[in-house]
Amino acid sequence: MYKKVHLDLTILCAGITAAIMVSMSLIYLYISEAELHRNHFNSFKNDMNTITMNLESQSTISMEWLSRMETQGNYIFYVLDNGIPYLYNILTDSSEKSIIFEEAIDTFKNYYSIVLSEQNSLSTFLFSTHIEYTFTSTSTGNDYYACVIEIDKNSSTLQVIILSLLDSLEKQIFRQRIQFLLINIVSIILLSIFSWIFTGKLLKPILENQKKQAQFIASASHELRTPLAVILSSAESCKEASPDKQSSFLETIKQEGFRMSALIEDMLTLSSSDNQRFSVRMMPVELDTLLLNSCEAFEALAKKKHISISLDLPENTLPLCSCDADRIRQVISILLHNAISYTKEEGSIKLSLSYHKEQFCISVTDNGIGISDEDKKRIFDRFYRVEKSRSTKGHFGLGLSIAYEIVKSHNGTIGVKDASGGGSVFYINLPSHQ
Repeated sequence: MYKKVHLDLTILCAGITAAIMVSMSLIYLYISEAELHRNHFNSFKNDMNTITMNLESQSTISMEWLSRMETQGNYIFYVLDNGIPYLYNILTDSSEKSIIFEEAIDTFKNYYSIVLSEQNSLSTFLFSTHIEYTFTSTSTGNDYYACVIEIDKNSSTLQVIILSLLDSLEKQIFRQRIQFLLINIVSIILLSIFSWIFTGKLLKPILENQKKQAQFIASASHELRTPLAVILSSAESCKEASPDKQSSFLETIKQEGFRMSALIEDMLTLSSSDNQRFSVRMMPVELDTLLLNSCEAFEALAKKKHISISLDLPENTLPLCSCDADRIRQVISILLHNAISYTKEEGSIKLSLSYHKEQFCISVTDNGIGISDEDKKRIFDRFYRVEKSRSTKGHFGLGLSIAYEIVKSHNGTIGVKDASGGGSVFYINLPSHQ
């Protein structure tokens, strides 16, 4: 499924980008080729103007001049003097050239028949001195620029047809197309590679989230299966048990029911956070008073394990903190409960509060079993518990995940580090203003 989505997104991303790039290339080629044709044709017209002026200024046209003009401009000349082919054409004539010139004349007559009819003469080609046009030879399939010139000299009429083969222009256009084709092919390959990497990174958080969801469901199923099995077993045992034992089984069912209820409540809390429906009611709160009350609430539980719990508050008056008092109290309760659970008897726990650079820092320090560096990376993951504490009843591995989501909703940070004398320090940083 993931590979198919990855491939489809890569094709979509690369395909759209490639389609836009190819379209822009085609538009550019069209404009560029049109400009090349226009410039080339204008250059041809300028040359024809020059040749026409030379023909008008010369009393006689030498074969040497015609040969030089053909060589310099890569042109083909066909000269008629009063309708009679010039000697130069008779000497250099060939059947192929004759056919091409006939096609050029036919094309001229077809396209400029209106001009001819206005002149009312088939012996003259045009009204103006010269005219340029483009035609394609049907015999060779080549494209040509053609110019027809008519000059009246004394009692004779000089008619000149000049052809220019467009092979150089076509080769230039062909090279340009090949260059753009290669550029597009390389670009599409690079785009495909980039799209594959980009969509892979784009899908990576989704894939990780999907894996976490699968792990969450598996872990939740495992956690719910244990109390449910105890409840079913106790209910089955109640059928044949004496009244005294029945009360014991019912008490077990009640305790396991409370465990399931607490687990479901934690799961609903995290689900609300995922769906961005995590309710946080901000108001000015005296954090020192809140920590004092939280510390007093856990003194009895700490005393049962012979653990001393202390509170360290700054001597100066602190500003009010904009937060949800109930949610922050829930976070402190989670941290204190974990500290008491994982601290050995005769141990100690310290709850501290400080204020620096418009930030409140709350810390819970214990001298318990500590947390390895590997476990620190995943300690806030859902259902994650250190291996040695997995058997601790009442801990589902969701408390720290809930604490993380609550602190994040307050635009704060939460983390863990080693205590100087052994154990762990959980710290919370909260901004004074939201």
